[in-house]
Amino acid sequence: MNLTSGTRLGPYEIVAPLGAGGMGEVYRARDSRLGRDVAVKVLPPQFSIDEERLRRFEQEARAAGALNHPNILSVYDTGTYDGAPYVVSELLDGETLRARIGESPLPQRKAVDYATQIAKGLAAAHERGIVHRDLKPDNLFVTRDGRVKILDFGLAKMTDAVSQSETALVTGGPQTSAGTALGTVGYMSPEQVRGQKVDHRSDIFSFGVVLYEMLTGRRAFQGDSAVETMNAILKEDPKPPANGGQPLPPGLDRIVLHCLEKSPEERFQSARDVAFDIDALSGTSSQTSIKAASGRRSWARVAGVAAVAAAAGAGLFVAGRSTAASPRSPVFQPLTFRRGNITFARFAPDGRTLVYAASWEGAPLELFSTQPGSPESRTIGLQADLQAVSQRGEMALLLRKPGGDKVLARMPIGGGAPREVLEQVQSADWAPDGDSLAVVHTVSGRDRIEFPIGRALYEAQGWLSDVAVSPTGDHIAFAEHPVATDSRGYVAMIDLQGKRTILSAGWEDIFGVHWTPAGNEVWFSASGGGGKTAGTDHAIFAATMTGSVRTVMSAPGSLDVEDIAPDGRVLVAHGNRRSSIMLHTPGAAQESELTWMDFSWLSDLSDDGRRILFSEAGVAGGAGYAVYLRGTDRSPAVRLGKGLSQSLSPDGGWALAIDLTQNKLVILPTGPGESRTIDAHGIKAYSFAAWLPDGKRLLFAGFEEGKAFRTYLQDPDGAPRAITPAGVAVRSNTVSPDGKWVVALVKDVLTAFPTGAGNPQPVKGAMPEDTPIRWRGDGRVLFVSQGRLPVRIFALDVATGARTLVHEITPRDTVGVDSVGDIRLTPDGNSYAYNYQQQLNSLYQITGLK
Repeated sequence: MNLTSGTRLGPYEIVAPLGAGGMGEVYRARDSRLGRDVAVKVLPPQFSIDEERLRRFEQEARAAGALNHPNILSVYDTGTYDGAPYVVSELLDGETLRARIGESPLPQRKAVDYATQIAKGLAAAHERGIVHRDLKPDNLFVTRDGRVKILDFGLAKMTDAVSQSETALVTGGPQTSAGTALGTVGYMSPEQVRGQKVDHRSDIFSFGVVLYEMLTGRRAFQGDSAVETMNAILKEDPKPPANGGQPLPPGLDRIVLHCLEKSPEERFQSARDVAFDIDALSGTSSQTSIKAASGRRSWARVAGVAAVAAAAGAGLFVAGRSTAASPRSPVFQPLTFRRGNITFARFAPDGRTLVYAASWEGAPLELFSTQPGSPESRTIGLQADLQAVSQRGEMALLLRKPGGDKVLARMPIGGGAPREVLEQVQSADWAPDGDSLAVVHTVSGRDRIEFPIGRALYEAQGWLSDVAVSPTGDHIAFAEHPVATDSRGYVAMIDLQGKRTILSAGWEDIFGVHWTPAGNEVWFSASGGGGKTAGTDHAIFAATMTGSVRTVMSAPGSLDVEDIAPDGRVLVAHGNRRSSIMLHTPGAAQESELTWMDFSWLSDLSDDGRRILFSEAGVAGGAGYAVYLRGTDRSPAVRLGKGLSQSLSPDGGWALAIDLTQNKLVILPTGPGESRTIDAHGIKAYSFAAWLPDGKRLLFAGFEEGKAFRTYLQDPDGAPRAITPAGVAVRSNTVSPDGKWVVALVKDVLTAFPTGAGNPQPVKGAMPEDTPIRWRGDGRVLFVSQGRLPVRIFALDVATGARTLVHEITPRDTVGVDSVGDIRLTPDGNSYAYNYQQQLNSLYQITGLK
């Protein structure tokens, strides 16, 4: 049946043909009701001859339409036209996996990515009782943005009345050669070949055949005839898979061969297990160390994050202190299946419901609930970050205000409006009574632990996170980070009198502090620790009250412990993160990427726009990080030395950095010369440092013993002099071109502080949500930014208060991106560079972890 342009099938108007195959013809059509383009597949008229067959087709199409998953083709509608059934689905732009593979293997990274997506799509279908039974590269579609879609779900079941071999031929692509038919036969499971009843494990076998072909560029089973191919499926093992002639990593090899077991009982028993193993194998890890960029922390609160590259091919999780698997190994159950970032997750009091905060597919952070065994999550209908759930079923939440401040609120899981409790809260946890809360509260620029709210137990000079009340309510565990710009630190606890005990120190980054149900250990996720987690990002550790520390679990990628249930079940977010640097120059068609190694963190852009200064803060940077200089022409980066980079001198000859191991400022030459360390003169930690326009004096934020952070001015040979009140610390290079003023945000008021004599002055026309970036070269305009995604950059005339929008910044892929990080401009404001962190993870429930 050939349909011409303009033909109407109900509300769908045919636009143009897209292709034809054994299952019918496919057209581009326009849905007049919703104003969108769709794909319409018109099936052969013989499908309508048998009423039972037609009824089953409609039933299967409805089942496929009920599968709401990013890796499954969305089916919108069905109908008939002139006696021929048709199905309406989303319109895809890309090519089939068959076309993508061709006759050569895919890059291993791509094959693993595609395999993970396919496995997750299959799992979603299997959990709805739908088995594909015709999985092959022709039925897998790769969109232009790299998303894999499984096609024709349920349609293979239409052919039960014919033999399994006929099914393969009928549902194949255009049958112009024997090779096509044989290729389709080659994806059948042994039970399909025998004509036996099949279940979801048949799809797992077919998945293994597809994965084998992606990795090797050749069919796992192929003979000179259909009979010989089917005989190979029944009796022969495929040649050992190898990519480009090289053996695969053992973990990946194991996954492929486990899928291809002849007996269904010996294969993976669920597609979820397949997806989890591939996820564990392929994670790109990162090691959070600089305070500002963690996707699990507010960008307004932190100044950077470091990453650690995972060792590819590790394959299996390592639990406890043994690397050997045993019959009592932990059991992993995936709970989320969408692409994005999970910030916090908690068990609800019923022990089965799980509540979590996530941003899926680039959407804002939102609260969801789910239960094990359900592929879908239910939105709670509130954009907020989760902190804790009480035994009474009440959530402690953090609401984000327009200026970036966070407000603690309470809200029942069952619904209702959140009730605001306290501003400037960074972390919160319920006491065992389910009524009182322990919080990290920022007061006058310093973090302190209050329990209950209003009763201060402990105050820190750095910053605090991850507060957790013990099961008995008499101790509070937390993470303490002595340096404001760095998330290094230790796990500590205090009693109700405020006595502090350090449980474990020396970590590069800490997330997720939780007590075990017995209250005898504190579990936490961390990286670093004197090589304890080499080759990984966050691993899970346990510390006793006497400071004895053991490894609970490690894996490629990042393992963030989210919660521990009374029966010992553990919630873990597993994923990866990466930091990227982007550059925009006038007239360029698009931004260019200047990322160098595993975690590049931008600190400065030269005034001529030709060089960037940045840190490598992951594995490549090593302990204490490394400072790099790179040309914006994408020339190779030059390593200048150790430390956390800060600022280029006005003449470009020197780079200012923070030596994190000594907590001192260091000046590194960008060309010939010797490095120089600046005397700290009692400064215990630094959060920011920059050159003044004269190229001689330095501006920095830091604190002295027993005092809060503030802003100082220092000659390299002299002592520092405070120029702002306690609690006021600049976070970017906002020194005026004449060196007389520096800008900082004070209680939602953008204020200019004199570097010499004079009084502070509010910046005319500034808004509470403005973040200062730098002055324009003439000193008449202050560039400020607003928003998270997109970020808008304004030129603020400080004389009139008028503002003009000059740039709007959004990363190309916003999934897993909370906001844009540090932004640097040239003096004319025409060129800019920025970095952003992308974090992607999934939630798992682990049983049997000890």
